[in-house]
Amino acid sequence: MSIIENVNSTKGRILIIDDEEEIRDVLKLHLSSGKYDLIEATNGEEAITLMKSGANLLQVGLIICDIRMPKVNGVEAIEYLKQNAPSIPILVVTGYPDADLAVSLLEKGIKGYLVKPVDKETLLGKVAEILSSPQDFNYA
Repeated sequence: MSIIENVNSTKGRILIIDDEEEIRDVLKLHLSSGKYDLIEATNGEEAITLMKSGANLLQVGLIICDIRMPKVNGVEAIEYLKQNAPSIPILVVTGYPDADLAVSLLEKGIKGYLVKPVDKETLLGKVAEILSSPQDFNYA
């Protein structure tokens, strides 16, 4: 099956990047009720390794990324992901709200910025909104 034939199945696959296992577990619990297929990375470095290791990110419909993480932080991971997989939308979920950072990331093309703790309805609503929007294909 080519990537084009597999496009519909990618929308429901989400990569969660967060260094806190408890947060990943809560996000997985909320998102599993929406029947999403979930992939995890414990930090930005692991997420980038996943991207380099095969087709995982080519088959991901959304990336949910924390900001403050060890090794490769969320800002660095987002910059790498936006450069190397620009059509995959990114939603930031952080416990450290920073208005300037939020504006900067939105200008770089992230699709949303939520502050932890995120309630289930807010998360599912934002994820559904992002996944129902047309993908950006800006390869300039």
